[in-house]
Amino acid sequence: MIYVENLSYSFPQKDLFHKISFTLEEGQHCAFIGSSGSGKSTLIEILMNPDNYMYDGKLEISPDCRIGYVSQFSKVDPTNPITVFEYIAEDFNRLQNELNSICAEMETSTDLDALLEKYQQALDAFHAIGGEDFEQNIHRKLNLANLSKHSNLMLAKLSGGEFKLVQVIKEMLTHPDLMIMDEPDVFLDFDNLNSLKNLINSHKGTMLVITHNRYLLNHCFNKILHLENKELQEFDGSFIEYNFSLLQKKIELQELSVADTEEIERNEALIDKLRAVATIHTEASRGKSLKARIKIKERLEARRIKAPFVNIKQPKISFDVDQKFDDTTVTLKVTDYNVGFEDMLIEHANFEIKAKDKVALIGSNGTGKTTLLRDIYKNNQKSIEINEDIKVAYLSQLQGEMLNESNTILDEFFNIGFNTYDEINSYLINYGFEEEILPQKIGTLSGGEKTILQLAKIGAGKANLLLLDEPTSHLDTYSQIALEDAIKEYKGAVFMISHDFYSIVNCVDYVLIIEDKTIRKMSMRKFRKSIYDDYFDKDYLEMEQKIKAIETKITMALKDTDFVQARVLSEELERLISML
Repeated sequence: MIYVENLSYSFPQKDLFHKISFTLEEGQHCAFIGSSGSGKSTLIEILMNPDNYMYDGKLEISPDCRIGYVSQFSKVDPTNPITVFEYIAEDFNRLQNELNSICAEMETSTDLDALLEKYQQALDAFHAIGGEDFEQNIHRKLNLANLSKHSNLMLAKLSGGEFKLVQVIKEMLTHPDLMIMDEPDVFLDFDNLNSLKNLINSHKGTMLVITHNRYLLNHCFNKILHLENKELQEFDGSFIEYNFSLLQKKIELQELSVADTEEIERNEALIDKLRAVATIHTEASRGKSLKARIKIKERLEARRIKAPFVNIKQPKISFDVDQKFDDTTVTLKVTDYNVGFEDMLIEHANFEIKAKDKVALIGSNGTGKTTLLRDIYKNNQKSIEINEDIKVAYLSQLQGEMLNESNTILDEFFNIGFNTYDEINSYLINYGFEEEILPQKIGTLSGGEKTILQLAKIGAGKANLLLLDEPTSHLDTYSQIALEDAIKEYKGAVFMISHDFYSIVNCVDYVLIIEDKTIRKMSMRKFRKSIYDDYFDKDYLEMEQKIKAIETKITMALKDTDFVQARVLSEELERLISML
């Protein structure tokens, strides 16, 4: 369906990919992964609109290939007076109306041949998108996404997550030859995420989906495209199998690297001796021996395998505090909090967060989570009390709210108190921002890069209370793990809106859940059980935890260059993966 060979593309400031090749075949469900800013969305745009880009290499897509597309940035139009069903059925109704109009023309026209041809074209288009049973198909998809009750609801009444699912349904029902989705999971609550999983798995056509969501990656795809460090790797199989292959490759490469390093050191010692001899004795044979050894060294260094996929650069996210507080110090207290617009969302909510609590705020899309977090950050309500000695930092899911997108990266950090270029460069290199992109406008960055930039600003502020609104959205999986580690190590309090099951389980002490317009505390044990019972097969989570534990042991074995132990653990890991 898609054939790409030796494709290269660059921006003025940055090379995105260099001679990448891959194929996408009919019926494959392909996850497209890679670090933030690696060029995934740009590659998607090139596939969809190749004539708009000056690239090198070969790109072949069937000229009659119909592409369905769901953007990560789509939002519902609040002024559009249309129901959910009507919105999904727009393309079908348009063609139906066209067919009816042509039939009406035929009753009075003398040029029936032209009208018959026009009618056949419209009818072919109607059949191509499955028009015969479109009403039944719409209801079936809505039911699969658990949205049947919204069929006659006005589109503007949907939450952002529900609207994203409706968009996916609308595109799927037109039977595109290729369905492309760019981070369709962003900001979905777990119910809607599970619905998206069901929609993806029910789709019979070819799919190419940019996602960093570990739940979807583990449950939805049979092919992986991984774009990293200007190179692309394709893998036929699941994401779990792909990760295992990377780990095996890492063991192999590190073992080779150790052997090569030892050989290079031996050659360097011989070269030094031969050079010393050559300065005293000028025989041609000694010069030839020296040149031969230098060539051997060069070959060894050249064969050191570049590993853009196994040695992926992970940002070093860290949060520090200016002042430490006792564990019992109350950082935030909320008393009798209410919020609502046309309807009340939260009523009479009460809770408090102590100085080192790590807390996740969860609840369905549209229940008032972001409004609550913003109200806490503004701190202008009687129902919200923040300890006067506490410094607060806020990460917004609306990235332009906390970043000036017309600023360069340098401007942004000069504005928050950094004094020199070198100071900014040495700080941001830890977050994965290379020196050459520091003069770049923030508005040109990817969604993941903007999130990491917000985290870098927060890290520089040394606040005691972090308010994080969907911090893992847009982040690649390696950055998500780095953020989880930073939260665990942080000596202050975190109040985090999240729908990411893995992040909550990995770094949170307890959750606050919004249900029935109130907020109640839930232990991690109970939260795990509620998710486990509703969404995972028996023993799946326990198996994942065992896999993660073995992967950690392999990492430690590699640090100690204990390759025998690493291979033994790798065999155990392979056995566990086969059981999933």
